[in-house]
Amino acid sequence: MGRASSKYSSLLICGALSLITFFAFVRVLSNEFVNYDDDQYITGNTQVQAGLSIEGIKWAFTHQCVAFWLPLTILSHMLDCQLFGLNPTGHHLTSLLLHIVNTLLLFWFLKDSTGELWKSSFVAAAFALHPLHVESVAWAAERKDVLSTLFWLLTMAAYLRYVKNGGAKWYTVTLLLFALGLMTKPMLVTLPFVLLLLDYWPLGRLQNVRDTKRLSFEKTPFFVLSVISSAITFLVQKKDGAMPGANVLALKMCFANAVVSYLRYVGKMIWPSKLAVFYPYYIDRLLLLKAAAAFLVLLGVSILVLRLASRHRYLPAGWLWYLGTLVPVIGFVQVGSQTFADRYTYMPLTGLFIIIAWALPELLAGWRHRRIAMGAAAAAILSALTVCTWMQMGYWHNSIALFEHALKVTVNNGLAHYNIGVALQQQRKPEEAFNHYLQVLRINPNYADAHNNLGSLLLGQGKPDEAVSHFRRALELKPNFVEAYNNLGLALGIKGNLDEAISNFQQALRLKPDYVDAHYHLGLALQLLGKNDEAISHYRQALKVDPNHTKANKALQELLKNAK
Repeated sequence: MGRASSKYSSLLICGALSLITFFAFVRVLSNEFVNYDDDQYITGNTQVQAGLSIEGIKWAFTHQCVAFWLPLTILSHMLDCQLFGLNPTGHHLTSLLLHIVNTLLLFWFLKDSTGELWKSSFVAAAFALHPLHVESVAWAAERKDVLSTLFWLLTMAAYLRYVKNGGAKWYTVTLLLFALGLMTKPMLVTLPFVLLLLDYWPLGRLQNVRDTKRLSFEKTPFFVLSVISSAITFLVQKKDGAMPGANVLALKMCFANAVVSYLRYVGKMIWPSKLAVFYPYYIDRLLLLKAAAAFLVLLGVSILVLRLASRHRYLPAGWLWYLGTLVPVIGFVQVGSQTFADRYTYMPLTGLFIIIAWALPELLAGWRHRRIAMGAAAAAILSALTVCTWMQMGYWHNSIALFEHALKVTVNNGLAHYNIGVALQQQRKPEEAFNHYLQVLRINPNYADAHNNLGSLLLGQGKPDEAVSHFRRALELKPNFVEAYNNLGLALGIKGNLDEAISNFQQALRLKPDYVDAHYHLGLALQLLGKNDEAISHYRQALKVDPNHTKANKALQELLKNAK
């Protein structure tokens, strides 16, 4: 009877978690794609838009996307395009459903491994509803967060079965799920470390030094896969230029920012205000002092946790979960120009949620009304998180709403100005876009993409000389900037410098052989020089990549007609 009652309670909790999570995030279904990575993963990626196919699967496993090798994530986007086309509602629905499934998996894992029904439900609810997790669900390009976490939790669930049942079958399943997870997002490299923490608590397998050696050896294949994944990620990001050199971000500043970020995330967890899609990186004059203070706080908490470990094993398990799982993204090696990011907390905060759920009942153990108080406190906290998440979802409605909010809650946010400029340029509001690009260059004169887009606006205003200077500057800052080569060629062609224009189009095609616009523009330039056969060849290559390119088709038909 007791077991049946517990199962019934678990099912009710799962239903409640699903409903409240869906309600908190339902506004995502009316949101659009945004112009920050969504274009590279979906809206501007013709391979993904083609849907699932043998060729698409080969492409996903042999190409990188935004400086990452994420074949399974790419395949999930392909499947969405197969099912929903470019209707954002379907893509967002998939991410929301994955988030709900992750919530239920986390609940079932904790309940099965600890036997604690209500504590496990609180952790799962906090994971489901915290506004820091909005970014991972609302941002289509962050499918890798929710999908990789699915494999993370499935790996943990399979590992639990292995621990309970033994045998090679569940060990193999666990290893396979981990390998698949690494192909969704390399942040899973810390999962073997988490499996060791689970051995310590709640599974109770790790009791002494001998156990540590034995269980570490047991995880050897997992650590090997982590090393391989880390090496692939490093090589891909280095090739893509995602890792700036030490002259751009001093190593000591990276470490200082990383240490401070550990406490920033805790602060955002407790008081989730002023959340932004992008927090600009800046060198604070007091950063080293703040880092020293943050280090002392982290050290003090760690010492306290270890001293209490013998009686409260969940404390080091939860604390080290938080510290350890953030290592790949905390910024010890700076990738990109953000100070920190909300999405990085998607799984790491689970460790802190565990500490809260298990510590508070112990702290209030002697109080007569503790059950009522804890129930009321949990309801209040989760209600507040739901409201905050609901509100935060509204900022993700479209690119302009998202980045205007970022401008309100951050300082000198060049990326926000840039993406608003891109959105306004797409809406054919060149003057407003122009002003935002100027703001970008005020904040960061070396922003290559802003120079390129500003040049495009100047070219549209009939100012090719000014446009050329911005395109050249963009190429100085970003030598392999394909779009800038194409735009520079176009501006030079307008000025009548056809030979130099052709040289830039050809360079664009060397870097990107299937670049449709470069083929079309090169065809135009060759046609103006009377090289019609070569022009026809490039028009045909443009149409091979994009059969619906009307300008290339029209130019080709006219040339063929005149040739008869």
